[in-house]
Amino acid sequence: MRRDRVLLLKNERDEWELPGGRLEVGSADGAVPADASPEAALEREIQEETGWEAKAEPLIDGGTWIYQPIPGRRVLIITYGCAGLTPDRPPVVSQEHKQLGMFAADEVPGLNMPDGYTQAIAAWYGRRHGHPADLDASERM
Repeated sequence: MRRDRVLLLKNERDEWELPGGRLEVGSADGAVPADASPEAALEREIQEETGWEAKAEPLIDGGTWIYQPIPGRRVLIITYGCAGLTPDRPPVVSQEHKQLGMFAADEVPGLNMPDGYTQAIAAWYGRRHGHPADLDASERM
């Protein structure tokens, strides 16, 4: 990720969201390997959706919530902070999303996105750093 920016993806509902996806439990024939952990699943999903390699960091306080993207479908969202391992590589948008964007913390509240994501991003920028400009050498996303 670029310094002081969060990478977001626009979905088919025209909402911005953080990269991520389902935990793979694997297939009986081994064709689809199981993810070793939720963190490993997130790292895989970020790579698939953006081309970036990332390292999942601790869960974000207040970043676990239930989202109903469409009536009758409820999804548990668990939000981790991440360190970008390939921030100098331009991210690419996969076929799963319509658009990719890099946003400063102060731009996020004005975006069309679920409140849970907005709150998780604010919490990530605020933890230990006090302000996005105080981020250390490991770029944050």
